[in-house]
Amino acid sequence: MGALLLGGAPVAHAALSPAERTIGATVDAGHETAVALLERLVNQNSGSMNLAGVKAVADMLRPEYEALGFTVTWKPMDAAKRAGHLIAVHKGRAGGTKMLLIGHLDTVFEPDSPFQTFVREGDFARGPGAADDKGGVATMLLALRAMQAAGTLKNAHIEVVLTGDEEDSGDPVSVARADLIAAGKRADVALDFEGLSQEGGKDMGSIARRSSNSWTLTATGTSGHSSGIFSASAGDGAIYELARIITAFRKELPEPDLTFNVGLIGGGQSADIDKDGVRIAVTGKTNIIPPVAVAKGDFRTLSEEQTRRVQAKMQAIVNAGHLTGTGASIAFDLGYPSMAPTDGNRALLARLNGINRDLGLAEMPALDPLKRGAGDISFVAADVDGLVGLGPASSGDHSPAEKVDLVSMKRQAKRAAILMSRLAAEKGRK
Repeated sequence: MGALLLGGAPVAHAALSPAERTIGATVDAGHETAVALLERLVNQNSGSMNLAGVKAVADMLRPEYEALGFTVTWKPMDAAKRAGHLIAVHKGRAGGTKMLLIGHLDTVFEPDSPFQTFVREGDFARGPGAADDKGGVATMLLALRAMQAAGTLKNAHIEVVLTGDEEDSGDPVSVARADLIAAGKRADVALDFEGLSQEGGKDMGSIARRSSNSWTLTATGTSGHSSGIFSASAGDGAIYELARIITAFRKELPEPDLTFNVGLIGGGQSADIDKDGVRIAVTGKTNIIPPVAVAKGDFRTLSEEQTRRVQAKMQAIVNAGHLTGTGASIAFDLGYPSMAPTDGNRALLARLNGINRDLGLAEMPALDPLKRGAGDISFVAADVDGLVGLGPASSGDHSPAEKVDLVSMKRQAKRAAILMSRLAAEKGRK
């Protein structure tokens, strides 16, 4: 593989304009500056619940955007029990394409994690959030600086929303994502700077993300001595009713693009879920018919229509054919919506692949959405066409093995900067 394919050589393809060649050269020249910024960001802990740490990262980024001519606003999220969001707006020419750039300030690593420090290993680096998503934010800024140097930023209308709680969204979500949703309604295009997906070392394009929803199933029965189990008076007990429903889920729910999981279960004389929803305290005896059983799980879909349909099927299973002397109910918590693979998203990937050809890079096939988790862009997917994965390539995300491919920042910044420059020169749709 040549140096250009690795993102390390100056852009010099004939199909590129002079400004786009300047973008490529500026990205290459500014790469180490971007890595230095990434190191500073990573070394500031910003676990989702470290509210001061998330704000500190935002404060580090504010001057970076202001130096590029953005007006920066910090939106506190006290009402959602989270730190807040950084919003940066660059006003371009009237009537031009309005672009929304999405990233996040927080990581999954709280201050009590032993994984706290940026460590460079040649063309790679380890650290909490080195890829997800501080590497994405550093790549975004590398692209924007290149646009400024090439003169294509001045006419670009860009709104950046960096959420402070992507890894653990605040409650209620309607408050925590209100600013992002409003930005999506204003935008013509949304570009998500989370990590680049790869398969077999090949860069992939992401045009879809599945939803992330949770459910809590509660079954009830009549308590009594186990010697009477299955009788008309004692019934079958709550645990058998719970088992009936979960077994039916496994048999009746499967369909393309859907996954569903039972992650927590308990039943007995009592079954109390803790305030965080991650533990069930259970009491009971082998000779007592259990009056209560609880299960918690999730389900993930590729479209909002599929979400509604799966909900209805689950509800119907719960309601149908209760075992003797039992009852059951299910409650849903719809968290992250889906980002369906729309024609508009496919067209954006086609645009990006045109840029890949101009850069001498390989085409990026569309990634199977089952291989990508939920994310913030899904909150705007109903209102705007989008692409996911404009951040750097990495491995081991959400674990102490998180490692970012620093060289991939170059080709990702070039792709993004040229795409944004071309979009900025076009008429907007809103």
